[in-house]
Amino acid sequence: MKKPIVLVPACSKMLGAHPFNAVGKKYLDAVAVVADCQPLLIPVLGDTPDLDALLDIADGVMLTGSVSNVHPAHFDQAVRNPALPLDPARDAVTLPLTRRAIARGVPLFAICRGFQEMNVAFGGSLHQAVHETSGYMDHREDKAASLDVQYGEAHPVTLSGRLAEIVGATRVGVNSVHGQGIDRLADGLVAEALADDGLVEAFRVAAAEAFALGVQWHPEWKAAENPVSTRIFAAFGDACRKRMLARSA
Repeated sequence: MKKPIVLVPACSKMLGAHPFNAVGKKYLDAVAVVADCQPLLIPVLGDTPDLDALLDIADGVMLTGSVSNVHPAHFDQAVRNPALPLDPARDAVTLPLTRRAIARGVPLFAICRGFQEMNVAFGGSLHQAVHETSGYMDHREDKAASLDVQYGEAHPVTLSGRLAEIVGATRVGVNSVHGQGIDRLADGLVAEALADDGLVEAFRVAAAEAFALGVQWHPEWKAAENPVSTRIFAAFGDACRKRMLARSA
C-alpha cells in the first residue's frame, strides 16, 4: 500500500575532510515505523530550494533535532558562544519551508532544533543558554552518561490543548537534551506543554489547517517503546495519510 511522503531536511555535516548531508536514523525510523510514512531526505545546499515543487509531492514535513543551533541573526541577536555549532545551510531551507508548509496546509512536526526553528520562522526568539537565564533549570543532558541515560526521562511537563488530547494525559515525563529554548513565543503559536520552570516545551500553530506541532524534547528516541511518543507520531502519520488521500482524490 502506498505510504504518505514526509520531507525531512538534512543537516550539513563534516565527516572527516568531506561535507555531507545527513539525518539521524532514529528520526527516519520513527517516521517509517511509528508514523507508518515514507521519509524523503531533502538536501541543504546553502540556498532556498523550490519549496513548492517539494511540497507538491509531500504529505508531511518533519524537522529534526540536531547538534547545531539556529543562527541567532534570524532573531536579531549576536552569537553568544562561538564554540557552539551552527548550520546556516539548514536554516536557509527549514525556515522558509516551515512557513510555506503551514501556508499550504501540509502537516508539520518539529523536534528540538526543529521546534526552535518553527518559533524563529514565525518571528519568535530563543534563549541561547537556558541554563544561564534566571529562573530556569539546566535542561542539558549529561554528555558523559550513556545514551539511554541522556535520553531517559529528565523532568515532567504539563500538557494542554490538542497535545493533551493526542497523548491522553495532562502530565508526562520527557527527556531533556537542549541548551537553547523559547524566549519569546512567536505570534500565532499556542503553548501546549510547559516545564515546571515555565519553559515552553511544545506548541501548535493556532491557524494551521492541518497537524502543526513542535516539541522541545526527543520523542523519536525509541519511539515505538514509549506510549507518549507513539501517540504523537501516530497522530502525525494520520494527518499525513489524510493529506495523501485528499491529494489523490
